[in-house]
Amino acid sequence: MGQLLDAPRPTSILEVVAGLGEVQIDPTSVVARTEHLVLFSRLGPRFRVAELERLLWQDRALFEYWVHIVPIGDLPMHRISMRRYPDGNWKRHAYVREWLAANDEFVRYVLAELRRRGPLRARDLENRAAEGWRVGGWNDEGQSAPMLLDILWDRGKVMIVGRDGQQRLWDLASRSLPKVASRPTAAMASELVERQVRARGLTRIDRLGFLFDGAMPGRERALREHLRTGLVVPIEVDGLPGGWFAHRELLDTAFRGRTVALSPFDDLISDRDRTERLFDMYYRIEIYVPKAKRRWGYFVLPVLRGDRLVGRFDPAFDRRENVLRINAIHMQEDERPGDRDAVERAIDELARWLGVDAVERPHI
Repeated sequence: MGQLLDAPRPTSILEVVAGLGEVQIDPTSVVARTEHLVLFSRLGPRFRVAELERLLWQDRALFEYWVHIVPIGDLPMHRISMRRYPDGNWKRHAYVREWLAANDEFVRYVLAELRRRGPLRARDLENRAAEGWRVGGWNDEGQSAPMLLDILWDRGKVMIVGRDGQQRLWDLASRSLPKVASRPTAAMASELVERQVRARGLTRIDRLGFLFDGAMPGRERALREHLRTGLVVPIEVDGLPGGWFAHRELLDTAFRGRTVALSPFDDLISDRDRTERLFDMYYRIEIYVPKAKRRWGYFVLPVLRGDRLVGRFDPAFDRRENVLRINAIHMQEDERPGDRDAVERAIDELARWLGVDAVERPHI
């Protein structure tokens, strides 16, 4: 229920993003981008990408931060992280501080160009770095301008304001985001903990930071207060050690499940160990696994039926032929009557949303 995967469905994109707190972005598009799949899983075939883009780029009811879509109403919370970045003791934070200091003129150039000519793509900016980006790996060669934009994004100085195909369009944050206070308060910590416990269904205190990366002080104090008032309840989960918590309102609400396919990056299953313990499904994404060594497939979608993960399928959307091809279907070992039909219904619903002309299933 906290993940909005029960019945009845949510009614709007804003309701989903506000309820989850954030929706992860990933451009991998074997079937659709992961943020689109997450919203489809909650809203069903009525979800439209154009509506999401309107909310992001025109209405500004949502914005992108740290590779997530978040509500504009949460900007005060995210401003805390923006204001502090790149403070911290991580090795990368220290490198970013040194790199920014060495490239002060480069920073001024990029901000001035955005002020004068923005929105711009990263490739529209000259690489004027006095010291190139060097951390080792594919991000090094010729990546100084994109990396600087990412750093300025983390700091809340620039924002993504649209896309030109797969290219992000950047502009000054002051043009797209309202001015808000950036000082943490006890009320912010209380709201954050309450919302995150609700969104996760059941959680541990060490799982509550996520996007805020520990930037919100007072979370432990807020949790203790919610425990005292009974809004958050300690629970025991069979087979799972540690202190777990759930939102009282979720425990008091009758559960009505439904059947739906999930993105590999969906919050319900993104913690793979938690997925295995709670749902008895060993799940790993195999995009980077050589084809001959894949067990399940390239971009496998698990299927949720009620409160169980009952199977998974490996789809590929052939856009040229407008066909959804299902390369494989794998059922759980504890398959029950109706589980296979549930997987077929999930495939059919995905096909309706994509608007394909046909679905090609594996020969069994």
